[in-house]
Amino acid sequence: MTDTYTFNEDKYLAELQDYITDTYSQHYAKGKLQSTEFIIDSGHGEGFALGNIMKYAQRFGNKDGKNRKDLLKILHYGMIALYNLDMETNKNENE
Repeated sequence: MTDTYTFNEDKYLAELQDYITDTYSQHYAKGKLQSTEFIIDSGHGEGFALGNIMKYAQRFGNKDGKNRKDLLKILHYGMIALYNLDMETNKNENE
């Protein structure tokens, strides 16, 4: 691993982590389960995550201009898609 990234990936990963952490304090995440968990458990996680990536990619530059938060949402839903893939293929770090 390198200490220097050409495209400031270390900075953006830290920003993404802060953004994701903040989503857990929002009103829709305060219950025991998030709605995304129900969607994944019902077998629709891949379509849900990829659909949201498409949604936020399409609206970037249109709704509210070039909104940085839309890009963070795309990245977050990409991570949810990775999680869903790992659950489908039984790939889990804790195993």
